[in-house]
Amino acid sequence: MAISKAHARIAAAAVTAFACGVLFASAADFTEHAGAQQQQPNRPTASEVQPLVETSNAFVRIAESVTPAVVSIETTREARPAARSRQRPQPVPPGFEDFRQFGDPRESQPQEASGSGFIVTKDGYILTNNHVVEDADRVTVTLTDHRSFRARVIGRDPQTDVAVIKIEGTEFPTVALGDDERTRIGDWVVAIGNPLGLDFTVTAGIVSAKGRGGAGVLAGLRRDQYAITDLIQTDAAINPGNSGGPLVNIRGEVIGINNSIASPTGFYTGYGFAIPISLARTVMDDLVKHGRVRRAVLGIEITDVTAEDAAVAGIKTITGVKVEAFSGANENPARRAGIEPNDVIVAIDGRSIDRVSALQRYIRTKSPGETVQVEAMRYGARKKFSVRLTEAPSTPLVAAATPSDAVNDKAAAETQGRLGVSLEPVSAEIVRQFNLAEADRGLLVINVSVNGPARRARLGPSDIIVEVVYPQPRRAVHTAADLRAALSRLRDGELVSLRVVQLTRDGRTLSRIVNLRVGE
Repeated sequence: MAISKAHARIAAAAVTAFACGVLFASAADFTEHAGAQQQQPNRPTASEVQPLVETSNAFVRIAESVTPAVVSIETTREARPAARSRQRPQPVPPGFEDFRQFGDPRESQPQEASGSGFIVTKDGYILTNNHVVEDADRVTVTLTDHRSFRARVIGRDPQTDVAVIKIEGTEFPTVALGDDERTRIGDWVVAIGNPLGLDFTVTAGIVSAKGRGGAGVLAGLRRDQYAITDLIQTDAAINPGNSGGPLVNIRGEVIGINNSIASPTGFYTGYGFAIPISLARTVMDDLVKHGRVRRAVLGIEITDVTAEDAAVAGIKTITGVKVEAFSGANENPARRAGIEPNDVIVAIDGRSIDRVSALQRYIRTKSPGETVQVEAMRYGARKKFSVRLTEAPSTPLVAAATPSDAVNDKAAAETQGRLGVSLEPVSAEIVRQFNLAEADRGLLVINVSVNGPARRARLGPSDIIVEVVYPQPRRAVHTAADLRAALSRLRDGELVSLRVVQLTRDGRTLSRIVNLRVGE
């Protein structure tokens, strides 16, 4: 009896164990099956990921091929005597920062800074930014293979922020230089450099815009009338230390030199700028061959065209470059060729010119002494000129701000509401101070209305209105009555072109044409 009960208990235990085993196996099989069901639908197929793999491989190849020629640049400036001036250093305007990392120039301690560059020849010529090596007493270059070299500065150009340095040796790795003119907005690019002490960093983005310039973007760098206004904008992440590094296209070719960022903090916020390699190459060739930049110029001061400028010139679209005035001496190439202020240049050598940066880009590919064919619109007529380029002066003349001390502060003798200006006759003192010719003794602007047409046309205090150029016939302006008579023929909204003489702070005069709409 006892044995029978024992057998029964063993049998029951066996049945229970078997049942548990079946349940465990089923659960395991179900879990495995369920896991397979959850994972399988979410896994991309090989054909789906192949384009991404190819893109990834392209970025890898760019980095592998270009990075060996990218260098880290360390600069040292020896201790300088501390300045006695109590004047506080001028801050860079908020929102636009370059990558200068030297400390306060009044500091008496040695200063160190860092940047980037890239090797362009096997014998060690390196392109970088002017502001990376400017004022440096010692420049040290380090390659990706950890070799370090003392570099010497071959030449610098503050106007383009390009510098060439050299290390001694042979068979250095080099980069391929591309054609930035073929670069399109939206193209993929890679930035390589040494940001924030992180050597040989690679970031990717796109070309956000071309032909960037203006006072804001160029703030913080030395600029004058020959400064570049033709930067490439990118959203590839660049930071302090990236200065002088290459901006590379998807073919592994350098299309620009990274040189500045737009940021309220001084660090990357999505906007960076690079100097076009076509411009940098021209500067490099001049620095290496001649020891200086031989900059070809037309001899004119220019600005982008406004709607009023286009209408006066007889152009249906707002395009081209307006000739503001002649620069330098009275005898210059543009004047000799027959170009006049207020002409709108629309083409050079058959190439369409739509803005200032396009004209600058093309002229900078030329050498002094070369001849270019200029097409311009003048009051509805197309004109053609053959201009032999000359070399820019070593010390460029910069158009200074209007002198406040040249303005007579007494009440205006005449107010022209249709232009939005207050005027008075030019005083004998101003005639004597600026040695004004009889033809330039017109009406002096002493105040400009905030909402008037003169302000929008950039007419300002210390401009002298001397002639109504358009509508023709031309009429000299000596008195307020002369100007009223000329304007009386025009209805509100119609265009008028005024020749004005600007008085500059250094005692010079600058003649230019201002186009505006009367009464608007």
